[in-house]
Order: sequence, then structure tokens, then C-alpha cells
Amino acid sequence: MPNPYFQFKQFTIYHDRCAMKVGTDGVLLGAWTDVSDARYVLDIGTGTGLIALMIAQRNSNATIDAIDIDTDAIVQSAENVGESPFASRIQCVEKSLQDLVSYPLKKYDAIISNPPFFIESLKSPHQGRTLARHADSLPVEDLISISSRLLSERGKLSVIYPCDYKNILVSLAGQNNLFVSRITNVFPTPSSVSKRILVELSKNELPLVETDLLIEKERHVYSDEFTALVKDFYLKM
Repeated sequence: MPNPYFQFKQFTIYHDRCAMKVGTDGVLLGAWTDVSDARYVLDIGTGTGLIALMIAQRNSNATIDAIDIDTDAIVQSAENVGESPFASRIQCVEKSLQDLVSYPLKKYDAIISNPPFFIESLKSPHQGRTLARHADSLPVEDLISISSRLLSERGKLSVIYPCDYKNILVSLAGQNNLFVSRITNVFPTPSSVSKRILVELSKNELPLVETDLLIEKERHVYSDEFTALVKDFYLKM
């Protein structure tokens, strides 16, 4: 039976009731996102609450709204947050991004999403897993356009997608008054093609910085750059 929880250095993530378990994508995004000056942060599709907790650990001044449309995910993320040292700064709410924008109570300095992105693949008989994995509930067009409206004047949106989304993300940024400021192409191994792309979109035009990130130099041997990125979170790094 899979382990029902994942232990990080400063918090524990239980994921037995969440459709999407703790994975490399979420850890990468939570560690890579620039939140150095962020006061208000929005985590879209929080799932287990992993990214929200990573941001709270990284920035002691940030308050985070973590939203998800799945009831089980919100219940479990709230429990994970409640057992963490960062409970006072994270609010978990069952709400869609589309509903949130109807009541814009605040602007966010950083918006982060590890979004559902499967479009044509077979859908799971488990409804929660389908919601978590498929783009029906959060099309990339909605994510970019609504986030642009919710960002503060200096705000940034950070996402992780399959690498073949690169052109559409760049195009949507231009259509929504955002600028591509950072791109990181993620390679699982030295011999593999890029499988994921980390993208930062900014309200302000900044010089584009594009880099590559290698996960493993060989089987179970992590690269120096990946280790440096996640060492504050993984127990054995």
C-alpha cells in the first residue's frame, strides 16, 4: 500500500484523499517560483497544499490563499496546513479561479499553479483525479486571462506545463498584457527530451532569462542544480 504521507523538512503532506499525490512537478514549481517580495500569494489548484506550504516556508512575510474545486483536496490541504508551522498564514478555500475573479477582494503579488493540462488523454473513472489532471475545469486560456486580472502591478504568474505548451503560453501572455520573464526547460535525464517547462509571466517587462534544468545525472543521482533548488525541502538532501 502506498505511503499515505510525504515527509518534508518542515512539514508533512498527507495525500491519501487527494486525486493527485505529491510529485516532482509540484516540488519544482514551489521551489522555483520567485516569491522573494510577495506579500499576497494565490495558489490555484492547491491539491494537498504542498506549494502553499513551500511558499510559506520560503517567505515568512507572505500570506497565501490556496484554492481548489475538489472538496477532498481542500479538506486534506487544510489539515496539512493546520498541522504545519505556517497555519496562520495560509487559507484553504473550496473555490474555482473563475468564481474567485467574480469577487476580486485583493490583488496578488504572486500567483502559482500546477494546473491540470491533459486534453485528449483517457479520463479516469475517479472524478477527482479527472478534475485534477484534465484541463476541462481550468483551460490554459482562463488561467492566463484571469490571473492577469488578479495580479498586482508588480505581480508574477508562475506555472508548470508540458513543454509543448510553450508557444501557447507565450502567445497568451501577449494577449493578456503579460510578459514572459523566465523559462526553465526541465530534463528528467541527460539523454531525454524536455518533459516540463516552468514559465514566469510578469506584469512588467523584464529581460527574458531562459535556462535548462536537469533532474537526474543518472538513476537516483540528482544533478547539482536540482539538489540546490530543493534541498531546503527534501529530507535526504
